[in-house]
Amino acid sequence: MSKVSSHHPQDTGKPTANSSERFAPNKPSRPGWLEIIVGLVVYAIVGFVSISQFKRLGLDPGVYGLILTSWTGVATLIAFVVAVRLRIRSLRAFGVRRTSVRWLLIGVGVGLVAFVLKSLAILAWVQIAGDTNNVQDVYGDGARGGVLSLVLSTVFIAVFSPLGEELLYRGIVTNALLRYGPFVAVVGSTVIFALMHGINNIFPAAVVAGLATAEVFRRSGSIWPGLIVHVVFNLPSFLLMVLFTSTG
Repeated sequence: MSKVSSHHPQDTGKPTANSSERFAPNKPSRPGWLEIIVGLVVYAIVGFVSISQFKRLGLDPGVYGLILTSWTGVATLIAFVVAVRLRIRSLRAFGVRRTSVRWLLIGVGVGLVAFVLKSLAILAWVQIAGDTNNVQDVYGDGARGGVLSLVLSTVFIAVFSPLGEELLYRGIVTNALLRYGPFVAVVGSTVIFALMHGINNIFPAAVVAGLATAEVFRRSGSIWPGLIVHVVFNLPSFLLMVLFTSTG
């Protein structure tokens, strides 16, 4: 993979020589508020509204849990595709660009550190708020239907959902907010990301994940290192949850 600069080429506000924007100079070179708003609204409709409908079907807990493990990825990817189709068709403008092996390795390291910090943040949340209810326990139900269910649930939680979330929250939200500076982009997108997970004991974990992936995205200019962070962050968490809920 070729190495990319730590800064977005769009930061100058000028189209590059190879950009299609030379044919449409009035087009934005990076996502903006339109993409943020439309992306989040579509995600809320596809994600939250659909889940409320699934609850009415009286599905088997294992089937319902398996659907939920996939649905964040489904909803975020649909939201991303809709936002991309609005004005800017180039995926590079959303951070879908090649990166270096060095940045991928950095992603692994950051993911491991974030996993440890996440555990400490949740412990602090439980001590302060007294909230011990894990709202994601239902994901464990989807993983206990056999080997295939476990494999599918793990792929959905550890790869599919992180991919969709990185495209939506970093490729669109962090990316768009970078026009206001690094602090606004990283902190602002983290707040949005965490709030979309709800005010519960997942909130502190989402804050840690959001800060880590947004900063890595800002520095690398690509969603792929942040995806590695997210995968490393999610995978052990999910496997530990399945293990303890299975034996508890």
